[in-house]
Amino acid sequence: MELKSNVPEGPVEKKWEKHRFDLKLVNPANKRKYTILVVGTGLAGASAAASFGELGYNVKAFCFQDSPRRAHSIAAQGGINAAKNYCNDGDSVHRLFYDTVKGGDYRAREANVHRLAEISVSIIDQCVAQGVPFAREYGGLLANRSFGGTQVSRTFYARGQTGQQLLLGAYQAMERQIGTGMVKVFPRTEMLDLVLVNGAARGIVTRNLVTGKIETHTGDAVVLATGGYANVFYLSTNAKGCNVMAIWRAYRRGALMANPCYTQIHPTCIPVSGEYQSKLTLMSESLRNDGRIWVPMKKDDARPASQIPESERDYYLERRYPSFGNLVPRDVASRAAKAACDEGRGVGPGKLGVYLDFADAIRRLGEKTIADKYGNLFEMYERITDENPYKVPMRIFPASHYAMGGLWVDYNLMSNIPGLYVLGEANFSDHGANRLGASALMQGLADGYFIVPYTIGDYLAKSKLEKVGADHPEAKKVEAEANERLKKLLAIKGKRTPDSFHKDLGKLMWDNCGMARNAKGLETNLQRIPELREEFWKNVTVLGAGEEFNQSLEKAGRVADFLEFGELLCLDAHHRRESCGGHFREESQTPEGEALRDDQNFCYVAAWGFKGDGQKPELNREPLTFESVHLTQRSYK
Repeated sequence: MELKSNVPEGPVEKKWEKHRFDLKLVNPANKRKYTILVVGTGLAGASAAASFGELGYNVKAFCFQDSPRRAHSIAAQGGINAAKNYCNDGDSVHRLFYDTVKGGDYRAREANVHRLAEISVSIIDQCVAQGVPFAREYGGLLANRSFGGTQVSRTFYARGQTGQQLLLGAYQAMERQIGTGMVKVFPRTEMLDLVLVNGAARGIVTRNLVTGKIETHTGDAVVLATGGYANVFYLSTNAKGCNVMAIWRAYRRGALMANPCYTQIHPTCIPVSGEYQSKLTLMSESLRNDGRIWVPMKKDDARPASQIPESERDYYLERRYPSFGNLVPRDVASRAAKAACDEGRGVGPGKLGVYLDFADAIRRLGEKTIADKYGNLFEMYERITDENPYKVPMRIFPASHYAMGGLWVDYNLMSNIPGLYVLGEANFSDHGANRLGASALMQGLADGYFIVPYTIGDYLAKSKLEKVGADHPEAKKVEAEANERLKKLLAIKGKRTPDSFHKDLGKLMWDNCGMARNAKGLETNLQRIPELREEFWKNVTVLGAGEEFNQSLEKAGRVADFLEFGELLCLDAHHRRESCGGHFREESQTPEGEALRDDQNFCYVAAWGFKGDGQKPELNREPLTFESVHLTQRSYK
C-alpha cells in the first residue's frame, strides 16, 4: 500500500499555514447537517468534541468512565510544553521542534513535529482563557520549569496536577456545548467495533457497560482519541481501564498500525513491591529538576541512604551526561537506571530501585519552597510507601508508561481509512521513538483544539456522503459480529480469569520486549503469545451474562485484544533490527551502551496491515526525510 502522508510542499515553517489556507471549508449552515462521533474524552477527545460543537457540528462523544472528566489524561502530573520563551533562555519554536525530533531519535515526521511546536504557543493562551490555574511567578507571569531532553525551561504546570487542570478546562468547554445541545455524551459506553460503508468510517458499535445493551451509532466521520496501549505490559502507570480495543478494532477493519514497538519506559516510577500489584504509580519527571539520582558505588551496599557518604555515591546521570545531567530524555535515564541495578547497585527490596534525592535542593532552597513546587507529589509518595521524601530519598525504577506507536495517520490526522481520524496517544504521529516529557498534553490539545477542527472540514466538504443509519446492512453485520464475539467469550466456561492471562502476557512482554530487546527473547514471545492466546479461547472463565453490568466480560474483551496486539508489537520489534529511542535492541548499541540507529535500513515508519486471523500482517513503509534537522547520532553528553 502506498502511504500518502499528504504533507504540503514548501519550507517546514510555512507548511501548516499554507495547508490551512488550502483546506476546503464547510459553511456554518451546512455544518449542522453533519454528525461526528468522538470516542474518548481525554484531552484530545474532549477538546475535539468541544471545538466541533463550537463550530456547529453535531457531536456524539463516548467514554467508558462514569464521567468524561475521569479520562486518564487526569493522571498527567508534571506539565505541558510550549515555546513561549518566558524565561528568556533561548527557547523558540525551532528549538522545540529540534528538541522533539532529536528526542524521538529522528523517527518522527518533521512536518507534524514543526506544526506541533508552532501550535504550542496558542495552547497556553487557550487554557489560560479557560481558567487553568498554571503556576505563576511572584509578579504574576506564568512560571516554567525544565523537563528531560531540553536545556531550556518551557514546561507550564499546575503543581503536580497539570493533566487534571487541563482536562477540567477541556471538559468545561465540552460541557458548554452539551448545554447548547451540540454535543451528546454517552458515559459508561465502550466501543466494540468500527462500521465501514463503501470503505469509509461511518459508525461504531458500542456496549453500554451498565445495562450490557449493544447499540450502533452512525455519523459522517469517526474520531478515535482513546489513548495508548501500555497496559499490554499488565503493570504500567496507566489506569487499569486503559486498553487497545478501539484502535485494535479499527486495525482489524483495515486501519494501519504504525510503529507499535515504540513504547516508552518512564524512569521515575515507584518500584514494584509485590505480586499482588495491578498497576504502578508514576512520579512526575518534574522531580528531576531538583532531585538528584544516585546509587551506591559498591555492589550490594545495604546501608540506609543517610549512612552512605558523598564519596561513595554515584550520581551516574551527572557523571555520564554532564551537559544534561538528571534531565536526559526518558529512554536514556531508564536504561541507565536498569544498568546500575543490573550491576548489583540497586537499592530497596529486590535491589530494583535507584534514589531520587532532594536533600541538596532542600538545603539550598528550603523545605517550604520544595513543598510549594512538589508537595502533592511528595504526599502521594509517602501515602504509597510510608516513607517521608523530605527526610529520606525517594526510590524509583523505570516502568511502562506511554505508547509512541498507534494508528497511522497522514498530515490531516486521518488514517488510511477515509473519515477515520485518530488523535493524541492513539496515533503515531509526533514523537518518533521516544516522547519528551510534557509533550503528551501538548499533542493531545494541539490535535483536538487546533488541527482536526480544520482538517475534518476539508474531508466533509470534499466527500459525497450518503445517509447511513443503524439499520444499514453493514452496520447490522458489524453489530452481529460484535454480539457473536461476546457470546463466544461467555460460552467458554474455562478455569482461568482474564487477569491471570493478562499477567502472563505482561510478564512475557516486560521480560522480552521491555526496556531491552533481543532477537532470542522476541522469538520466544512470538512463539509463546499465540500459545497463550489459544489457551485463552479455550480456558478463560467469564462470569455473569452479557446484558448486565459485567466487568469480567469487559476485561475478557480487552485482554483478548491485548493477546493479539502483543504479538504484533513483538513482530514489529523483531523486524526493526536497530535501536532508536525507547526501542533498544541489545544487538545494536554503541560501545558506550547507547542506542545505535541504522538510518540506511530503517529510516521509515513501519505501518502494519491486518490480513486475516492466522495470517502474517503486511508491512508498509513510509520513508522519513529530514530537511531541517540533520540525521546524527543522538548525544546528551
